[in-house]
Amino acid sequence: MDTKLIYLQPTPVRIWHWLNALGIVTLIISGIQIRFPDYVSICGSYRDAILLHNTAGIVVALSFSFWFFYYKWVSGALTNIYVPKMDELSNGLIKQMFFYFYGYFKGASAPFHATPDSKFNPMQKSAYLAIMFVIVPFVSLTGIALLNIGPLRQMLLMLGGLQILVTLHFILACMLGAFLMTHVYLATLGATPLAYFKPMWTGWEKVEHHHEGDELHNTAD
Repeated sequence: MDTKLIYLQPTPVRIWHWLNALGIVTLIISGIQIRFPDYVSICGSYRDAILLHNTAGIVVALSFSFWFFYYKWVSGALTNIYVPKMDELSNGLIKQMFFYFYGYFKGASAPFHATPDSKFNPMQKSAYLAIMFVIVPFVSLTGIALLNIGPLRQMLLMLGGLQILVTLHFILACMLGAFLMTHVYLATLGATPLAYFKPMWTGWEKVEHHHEGDELHNTAD
């Protein structure tokens, strides 16, 4: 067994990742103040919190569009990387869950090792499928609908759905916040607590090479 470096995260992906992370954290903090203005004043005045929240929301929506464009038309790997195959769901999902909740704490080897063409294990793929294709688009759309856009706002008021839209946006945002906390926790379960964070800074990840004669080729997108 030896250790090799693979180029796992191209520069556009790393830029998107940290921009998106900053935007979502800003949305969570400003959103908490908007929701509970009597108890939270991190972002200044209530008006400042709304302005910051709206700005961060637009940035995240544009960031999502960039992510989709890059993976769909530049790298062409959107489906392969983010959509789990049936055999992954039937064979790999339970193994990965068992590792996260039990095997890791017993010192077991991870059942999945990332490669440039297969970055996420079945559990990650399932989570990202829900987050990136359902929750993020809908939380963005509901957020845009809640912006103070005259004709759109008047239409929502006429339909009597403003409060329903606010509630839906809040629930989706809570789900996104819960995913973020889980994502950060699981990212600490590498060989070291920072092992999975480093590739998002440098692009390169150390992986264990188990079989003699096999080669992991460095690839740069």
